Amino acid sequence: MPGDKHVSIWMLPERPQRSAPGPRPAFSRAQITETAVAIADAEGLDAASMRRIAAELGTGAMSLYRYVPRREDLIELMVDATAGEMDLPDRPTGDWRADLSRLAHERRALWQRHPWLASLTEGHPVWGPNSLRVLEFTYGALDGFGLAIDEVASLVGLISGYVAGVVRTEVGWAEEARRTNVDMRQWMSDIGPYVQQLIVSGEHPMFARIIHETQTPWMEPDARFQYGLDRVLDSIGATLPGEAQPARRSNVGDEPEPPTCPPATP
Repeated sequence: MPGDKHVSIWMLPERPQRSAPGPRPAFSRAQITETAVAIADAEGLDAASMRRIAAELGTGAMSLYRYVPRREDLIELMVDATAGEMDLPDRPTGDWRADLSRLAHERRALWQRHPWLASLTEGHPVWGPNSLRVLEFTYGALDGFGLAIDEVASLVGLISGYVAGVVRTEVGWAEEARRTNVDMRQWMSDIGPYVQQLIVSGEHPMFARIIHETQTPWMEPDARFQYGLDRVLDSIGATLPGEAQPARRSNVGDEPEPPTCPPATP
């Protein structure tokens, strides 16, 4: 009911209390979560319903609500469980740039393994054990510069937002290709005549410049991700007291001249 207080899933006992002569708990929260993640990976988040999880475990859906009371609790458990896959040191190394770069690559790989993570809308943070471990590493990487915690949070938001934006676009392209059987390059080829019409009109000069000059769409995905990540890290470094500023980077490097097609990057 609206206004009812909700107890955090992390404050509830791992297994429901046995009330004699009731049945002995047959499942674990981790077992339910693992099953839910497997279903979501294969079929999408909506498929990971309590009814479906119960069917996979060979029990009734109502029995699982003793372990996980709400759908929101289940998703929180799933998010935290997958965060445990991120290969991060126990503590920051002292090289903030290397640490945040590793964090970004680990998060991108995590979302690629579990595309349903990209479908989640931003809401309250998850403060489960694995998520807190990631938080401590991330914020710790920028500790020691004398920044207020709100400043650190803003810088962490820059890199988190970049990774989320890139991966959501990558996942979106993959889903569209699956649904329409038209991948990114085929779409770019198909839309070519319309693009030429827009350029010839002369009414969209910035669009024309993007089409003629942009090269990042033609980079390999990993290189494209790193290209943007380097600039996010440069921006973070520019705010850190005492940090030497990197030399001005070239736009892309020695990438080949791209065809005249619309860009498809994040």
